[in-house]
Amino acid sequence: MGKRPSVVAHRGASEVSPEHTLAAYVRAVEAGADGLECDVRLTADGHLVCVHDRRIDRTSNGHGVLSTMSLQELDSFDWGSWKNPWAELDDEAELPNPDLTKVLTLEKLLATVRDAGRPLELAIETKHPTRYAGLVERRLIEMLDRFGWAHPKIGSESPVRVMSFSWLSLRRLRVMAPGLRTVLLMDRVPLRFRDGSLPTGVSYAGPSLEIVTAHPEYVDRAHKHGHQVHVWTVNSQEDIRHCRDIGVDALISDHPELAIKTLAEPPAAIPPAPDDPPPSRAPHARRTRRSA
Repeated sequence: MGKRPSVVAHRGASEVSPEHTLAAYVRAVEAGADGLECDVRLTADGHLVCVHDRRIDRTSNGHGVLSTMSLQELDSFDWGSWKNPWAELDDEAELPNPDLTKVLTLEKLLATVRDAGRPLELAIETKHPTRYAGLVERRLIEMLDRFGWAHPKIGSESPVRVMSFSWLSLRRLRVMAPGLRTVLLMDRVPLRFRDGSLPTGVSYAGPSLEIVTAHPEYVDRAHKHGHQVHVWTVNSQEDIRHCRDIGVDALISDHPELAIKTLAEPPAAIPPAPDDPPPSRAPHARRTRRSA
């Protein structure tokens, strides 16, 4: 059996903690996740924040389109109580735990990866379409440069890889930071790439779980072209085992604890083939002509 897939925490340990909060990521790190995944959007005043939706209504107690708001406005909302109405309180001040309720900036998440005390990868998804178009990628590279992760030296690799459903986004990144790994996310595989190839400059394939469930052979095709396969979003034990068995390189999961535990199990033994049946003692049947 080959190397087990790496486990990437989707928006942190988002099955149990509010997605994209610092608490969700800290929990994933403590659980032993190999990597973290986040989505980034640009605020009206130019900050990258970790939020999935275009609107903030689902994951905060605010309302409206994120790109029209400043970081200060976003910071005034509660980003955790929708998930955990019983959010932990600070023992002294009896205030909600900020790690569970504050909007998370990409800068803070990058610092968390840097200070984790062990190798940790970060998969960043750029969300498109957006009113800011290529400014998202420009701000992202500027931020990664502050950490020394946008232009890795020859022989080294950035802990960051950037994912997108948008080929245009990945093309912009290739121009600005050619040494940065990129992942093409796919909810369906375009006809021209069904042989396992990818657009020029794209490092890894990012198919959905539905794709590799319906077409497990896609993983081998991508590997033959030299591409890793990172699958989203893998949450059940059955699906985790399936991804392991077909050889995916990374699985992105809302429940990293479960994924790690499941992957630690020994694979099911293949039952031995039954013994050959004894030769029949019955008289030979008369041969008949096969029909066409």
